[in-house]
Amino acid sequence: MIAPNKWVGVFILWMLLSVVCLGQTIQGTVTDSLGKPVSYAGVNLKSGGNLIIAYTTTNNKGAYSLQIPADANKTGLMLEVTCVGFKKQAKEVIGFTSPYNFKLSTAVNQLKDVVIKNKRPFLRVAGDTLSYKVSDFSSPQDMVIGDVIKKLPGIEVAKDGKISYNGKSISNLYIGGDNLLDDKYNIATNNIPNGVVDQVQVMQNHQPVKMLQGKVNSDDVALNLTIKKDAKLQMVGQETIGAGLPGNYYADINAMMFKDKYKAINYIKGNNTGLDVTGDLISHNMNDYLSRIDNDKPGTVLSLGTAGDPDLPRNRYLFDQSGMLNLNNLLNLKKDLQLRVNLSYVRDNQRQDYQKVSDIYLPTDTIHYTETQNNKRRPDLLHTQFTLNINNSKYYLNDNLIADYSHNMAYSSLVTNGAGVKQTFKDNLVDASNELNFMQTFKSNNIIEGYSYINHSTEPENRVIEPGLNPDIFNNNTPYSRLTQNAKIPSFFTNNYVNYRIPRELVTQSYKVGFSAQSQKLNSDLSVTQLNNSTNLVSDSATNNLNWQRNKFYAEAGYDIPGNILKVNVTLPLSLLGINYTDAFYKLDKSLNRLYFDPRVSVKYQTGIEDYLTLNYNFKNSIGGIQDVYRGEILTNYRSLFANNADLTERQTQNASLGYNYRKAITLFFFSLNAAYTHQYANNIASSVLTDNIQQRVVLPFDNNINSWSFSGFVSKYSFALRTTFSGGLAYQTTKLNQIQNGNILPYNTINNTISGGAETKVSEKITFSYKLNYTQTTSNPLGGSSNSKFERLIQTAALNYNPTGNLFFSASADHYYTHQQQANDLKYVFGDASVRYKFPKTKLDLEVTAQNLFNTQNYTAVYLSANVYTSSNYTIPGRIVLAKLMFSL
Repeated sequence: MIAPNKWVGVFILWMLLSVVCLGQTIQGTVTDSLGKPVSYAGVNLKSGGNLIIAYTTTNNKGAYSLQIPADANKTGLMLEVTCVGFKKQAKEVIGFTSPYNFKLSTAVNQLKDVVIKNKRPFLRVAGDTLSYKVSDFSSPQDMVIGDVIKKLPGIEVAKDGKISYNGKSISNLYIGGDNLLDDKYNIATNNIPNGVVDQVQVMQNHQPVKMLQGKVNSDDVALNLTIKKDAKLQMVGQETIGAGLPGNYYADINAMMFKDKYKAINYIKGNNTGLDVTGDLISHNMNDYLSRIDNDKPGTVLSLGTAGDPDLPRNRYLFDQSGMLNLNNLLNLKKDLQLRVNLSYVRDNQRQDYQKVSDIYLPTDTIHYTETQNNKRRPDLLHTQFTLNINNSKYYLNDNLIADYSHNMAYSSLVTNGAGVKQTFKDNLVDASNELNFMQTFKSNNIIEGYSYINHSTEPENRVIEPGLNPDIFNNNTPYSRLTQNAKIPSFFTNNYVNYRIPRELVTQSYKVGFSAQSQKLNSDLSVTQLNNSTNLVSDSATNNLNWQRNKFYAEAGYDIPGNILKVNVTLPLSLLGINYTDAFYKLDKSLNRLYFDPRVSVKYQTGIEDYLTLNYNFKNSIGGIQDVYRGEILTNYRSLFANNADLTERQTQNASLGYNYRKAITLFFFSLNAAYTHQYANNIASSVLTDNIQQRVVLPFDNNINSWSFSGFVSKYSFALRTTFSGGLAYQTTKLNQIQNGNILPYNTINNTISGGAETKVSEKITFSYKLNYTQTTSNPLGGSSNSKFERLIQTAALNYNPTGNLFFSASADHYYTHQQQANDLKYVFGDASVRYKFPKTKLDLEVTAQNLFNTQNYTAVYLSANVYTSSNYTIPGRIVLAKLMFSL
């Protein structure tokens, strides 16, 4: 552990020294005759031959910073400033240490009328903000703004709606500059009509807190949707009702408002066509949020089975009867003061039927599992959120009150290795939290920050399996009636700190002190009901009454260099952690005290006007939770019996990453490369004992190391000649880890290779075409053991849209899935969809007929490979659905 840390430290120091020594810059300000800043003024650096060798624009404060190309001749340089409404001004460059400030005089010449005939799309660049004109990339078939965002050069949209810009996930999506939805931005992309959005803006280095702008670095990327003026004056919406075969229905009633003072997206949806309404409610940055608040919430303990969802879009496989009410309202009470309410309720009835085969390859044996399940699930989900926000240059306050309630009932008919049983599962989650954050600027320009987060949650779980499953394991080989597993982990958590920032011209210092406390209790019991209805525990070790307490006191020093060329952030946190957990029945009473130092360093170097390098390193100590130390057995699913027989898991994780990001706005070209290395050390390892009926897991005190390398690249380019956005990506990851199964130590190296590509083209004003492919190869290598396991996957999608007249629209699409596997025959599936829409003249009515799954595919097989585990799952999926929809626009 010592030698790698030294080398990483030397590498970081070398990078910091090298980037400081590179490049020369020219800085200054541009003002008008009254001394007011002139924003968006063009600043050109010209060579002796009057050629432009570098350019930039001023920010909203009239400031600019211009980097001189390393290979440029430094003699005879001229600096020229231009801006509409002002006279052009130029200065000779005679040195690079003093600023070049310009004071522009007003131009009185009237501009001649100009007719612009060039319809080529282009990016508008202003500082860190890029703007896409929606009309440059949209087509008549695009119904919602999400349809257009998928086509924008430099932007990727994942299957779940997650948006990335040049390889980096966005942190938020704003509407008219307001945060209506947090990171649940699928609500916007899936519902806002395409026609109401004027521009999609990409905001790089986005710092949402106004008083921290220019003082605290941020590498976040956010999107902002600017709304057309006429759409701000009226209610916007599109009401849809539909019916079809076999016995299908669809409804979407919505109302939206995008005024400067009031914004709202409110709607009711319902369908039984496989459209998952909960897709709108995905929090795309939830992991980052939980890491920031440092709250390790306990996860759901029990489940019905071991098969997950197939690797298909949810509308391909979901049997549902769903309905959702979603209300999102934001009111600007006055300047910089907002009140926001987000409320959603989902009611669903889902069905899933599948067959699964699992093979676990051991050095001397192969463990084989088969299961057939027919599952039904009825979730009720309620979410409420109230947010008060004050955000100005002197004061910041954000209070966020959240309450969640989830009630789940699930049923399963199961046949496993020839034995048939029925399962019933009940799960009720209640979760409430409040997050308060405030900042105040003093006359000295220093900033005081206070933060408090408090959370309470509980999730009682109950699962019943009947008739008696595996009596040889659970009831001394005696037949019995049913098996009942109960589990509950009520949890309380709070995190509080005070932070003092000292902003200066070159460095912003911050010093934080705080504490957090976590209190949890795990109660569980596994019991059998005999044939005479008497009940007893499966064994003495089938119960838990575990108390858990974790307290942490921490201090942190942070240093930000918010330069125009070089941005550096160094964070030095020190924490004192105390943990105690007890269970009287097992005579368990253990305490642990640790002092942790978890440094983080991030560097961003602007190598050019439109490209930059990033370097990140962090070292993190982490420790397990209550679900890692319980001694009693818990049957997490019908064939997985878990317990622990080791001390608390302690992990040390090192992450280092290097990235290069490039764009050429004028040619709509985007490119990024990233490399990362992760090393994780843990003081224990999970050991599994596998039989043909059940797998038992315990945690043993052996050193455990995991090493992972990853490389990725992304490129996107708009071809003006072909009117096409081309995109492509490459990814490689290798992970080495150890497992212990049936007493054998099994080291594995899993390698994943991914190739992706796509094209979005406007063939003509009436025809558009899109194509995407994704190829994945997964190889699992047992180190020093038997032969490799490998499977390959190719997914292709294509869509063609044609509108022969202004009110008639045709669409056809197809998905192709190909899987090559060593253990069985290749798998091939083709899905087809089609639609026709007619817009009635002089009305706001549209009639649309859609056909989903044209080829009536009703079974789908998915294959997975991980280390030495191979699974093949066959799912029953909905067949062909034909639906007629009537749509009315407000």
